This record gives sequence, structure tokens and C-alpha cells, in this order.
Amino acid sequence: MKILVTGGTGLIGESTVRELLRRGHQVRVLARHAGRDEPSIPASVETWRGDVTKSESLRGAADGCDAILHAAGIVDEEPPARTFQRVNVDGTRYVLLEAERAMVRKVVYVSSLGAERGASPYHKSKYVAEDVVRAFTRDSVVLRPGPVYGPGDEHISLLLRMVRSTPVIPTVGDGNQKFQPIWHEDLARALAIALERDDVRCVSYDIAGTELTSQNDLVARFRSLTGRNVVQAPLPEIVTSWAIRALGTLGVNVPFNESQLAMLSEGNVIPAGATNALTDIFGVAPTKLADGLRRLADEQPPQLPDQGVGALIRRRYTIDVRGSRWDADRLFEHLRTRLPSLLPPIVRPVDADRARIDEGETLTFELPLRGQMQVRVAEVMDRRITLLTLAGHPIAGAVRFLVELCDDALRFEVQVYDRPASMFDALLLRSVGQWVQRGVWTELARNVVEAAGGSASAVRVDEETLNDHEREVVNEWAATLSAQLSRKSTSSGRD
Repeated sequence: MKILVTGGTGLIGESTVRELLRRGHQVRVLARHAGRDEPSIPASVETWRGDVTKSESLRGAADGCDAILHAAGIVDEEPPARTFQRVNVDGTRYVLLEAERAMVRKVVYVSSLGAERGASPYHKSKYVAEDVVRAFTRDSVVLRPGPVYGPGDEHISLLLRMVRSTPVIPTVGDGNQKFQPIWHEDLARALAIALERDDVRCVSYDIAGTELTSQNDLVARFRSLTGRNVVQAPLPEIVTSWAIRALGTLGVNVPFNESQLAMLSEGNVIPAGATNALTDIFGVAPTKLADGLRRLADEQPPQLPDQGVGALIRRRYTIDVRGSRWDADRLFEHLRTRLPSLLPPIVRPVDADRARIDEGETLTFELPLRGQMQVRVAEVMDRRITLLTLAGHPIAGAVRFLVELCDDALRFEVQVYDRPASMFDALLLRSVGQWVQRGVWTELARNVVEAAGGSASAVRVDEETLNDHEREVVNEWAATLSAQLSRKSTSSGRD
């Protein structure tokens, strides 16, 4: 089949696109910025630049398609442009009009668990959109997933990052409100089956994992996974809405927005005795919550330079070694196999026994005052290693280590391209972060020299603020590296 996917660059859409390709289907992705988003999706996927809130941009998007997976939607409003009415309701109406025009055989709509009984504005908008889908003149399927979690989701992933990086975790009320999450790849398999099966038509199904959890349960699990003993600070529900807005003005994200707060209060579980389509209809073996959270801890998405705030800075830490007992290749191999031990004690690797650094791996370190940070090995080649910062890191950017010949010396250089990840991190960087960063890279350079033997001059430090053109070049370079990693591996990071 040929399938049009809306929301194909989000967590659900991207995961389902990969599953559809794996099953041999052709895929076209509708995205507001198709050209910019294209590096993040497989090369074999067609793209169509369009916005579900603008009906004229959708005309022709479904031509030649057998089915549409409509996964585009928002869980939080940004008035006036991005509202539940404009995106979740009107956007669905425009997609269905295009489906009718193009004579698409089937539409599968991603709604939300509890939409038919929830009172939150989000749930109400999804339920109205369900009625739009049911009016389609050919086959339609409505799937109502519980909270979907996977790399970069806006709830469970954010809670994980807070456990890693903050000393205190705010929780809503007593933190025991139950919800029923589903691993993103499990939902992707179910969506693909719903698109394929002729006997699944004109129906609405609840779909979720088989385990219930809560804020308190997740914090306890993340404490165990990360080894960090963070403190929970319950917020009375009556003041939580105000607190969310107040923290947002400081650039501090919280693992729930006002709509999600309302959904927690309403309950977000499949009623006892009701059908769970994941297992009962589609026969998908659910990922155990413990396994999904363990994978989540190692699969957070890159935090690229264009996702930070303020100016993009390039810093170079350079040192030349003369009389080294190793050649450039041997020195690079030593760096690759001993990087954790070469870093100063202030940066503590969580996995200090790693044998060597390989492309695609996630490295986790502990920083004073900031908790855990993660980087992904994006490139290992030509005597260079490039690391991309991951979501939750205090900076948005990249770090590159280079070993090269320079006249009669071996040159080791650390190149850092960074912006603060948030206003909160900008304050930390201005106070102590820049001093810590300079000390870390300077000491690493000296430790590399000591390992190589020979003599060396002082570490040279150069710093410059990049102009608009240079910033675009760096952003494109980092995005390309990230896309290459994504295309080489599955979401589990394995080839």
C-alpha cells in the first residue's frame, strides 16, 4: 500500500513510518516544514509540505494513496495559531476532506485514551475529531492510545530528564494518579496492522500497555535506573496550574502541562474488563514497562545547536605534542578506548568500564550542580570523534575531538559548539558552568599529552561567537550527523 502519514516527524508518526517501511509499504509524510524535517526521516519516504490547519496546502497530498494515518495533533495550545480547535478539530476535518477528494480507501485516526469521557479541552477536541472521522464515507478506524512514551516524548522522557538533572521533582497532588502508558513501537505495530487489515474497519478501540503506573512509581523507577536520589515536592492540584506557568516563565519545563494535569485528574486508563486493542485485537506483545523505561534512559534524542538559546559559541582547546611515543593513529586509538579515564574527576562517567567508544553509543556522565548529562557518539572516523548533546544536557550542541599531524608535532584539539539549552542553563553557565567547562577540556588535553609522552606547550584556548551564516552551517552539520545515525540504526540504536 501507499500511505500518507500526517504528524510523521513526531514520536508516533516517525515510529510508525519506520514500521510501515519495514513491512514493505510506500510512505508519504505530510509536514509543515518538509524540507527542514526531511533529514530526520528515511530517504525512501516522500515528503509533502503542508499544514493541517491550511486546507489549500493539503490538496494533492493524498493523490495515489490507499490509506491515511492521521497522527498530527497537539496536546497543548499556543494561541492564536495553534489551538485545539484549529489543529485537532479543523485539521482533522481538512485531512478527511482531502481523503474524500482523493478517494482514499481507509483512514486511521490517532485519538486519545479517555477522549469519549474526558472533560479536559484536549480530550474534548479529540472526541469531536473522532466524529469527523466517523463521517468518512469509506473505512475508518479510531485508536485511542494511552500516554505514548519513547525518546523525546513530552511527559515520561521529561520526567526522566528532571530526575537526572534536578535535585527536586514537582509532582501533582499525591502523585498516585494512575495512567496506562504504551511504548511507541508497540503502538506503531498496532497502527500498521490497523491500516493493513480489511476486517478492522468502522470501529473505535482503546489501546495501551498492560501495566498501570503513576508519577510516584515512575520517579522511583528512574531513581533506580539513574542512581540519583532526588526529592519529590508534591504540589497541591489547586496551585499546580499557576506553578506550571510560573516555572515556564523561568525556562524550567515540567513533565506535564495544564491539559495533562486535567487528564491526570480524570484518570487515563482502560476501564476494567474493557477491550485493550493492543493485545485483544492486534495481537501485539506489549513491551514491559521496566524494559521500555530502561531503553528510554539510553535513547533520548539529540539536542542540536538550533534548539538552544542565545548566541552559538565555538571554543577550541588545542595542544601540540612533540616527541610523542605514539603516532597519530595510536594516540587516537588510546583516546577512543580511554576517554572516560582521561577526563578529570569532576566529570564522572556512569559507565567507566566501557571498552571503547563506538558510533551510535550513548555516554552518560555526572556533573556537579547539574546531575547526569548524556551525549551520543555521532561519528568515529579519520582520527576524529564527534559527540552530540542529548535532551536534558545543559548545552545544545556538539563536541569534536581531533588528532592530526601538524608539522613536526601531533595536535590534539577539542572543538565545542554550544548554546545554553534553556534560560535556566544560561544562568548556570554564566555563573560557574563556563569555568567548569574550560577546566574540563583543558585538563583532558593535558592528560592526553601525558599519555602520549613527549613535551607540549600550554593549551591554547580560542573562543568566538558565530555569525548567522556560520551558525546555519554548524546547525546543518549537526542535523546531518543526527540524521545519518537515525538512518543507520533502529530506535534501539542497533544496526
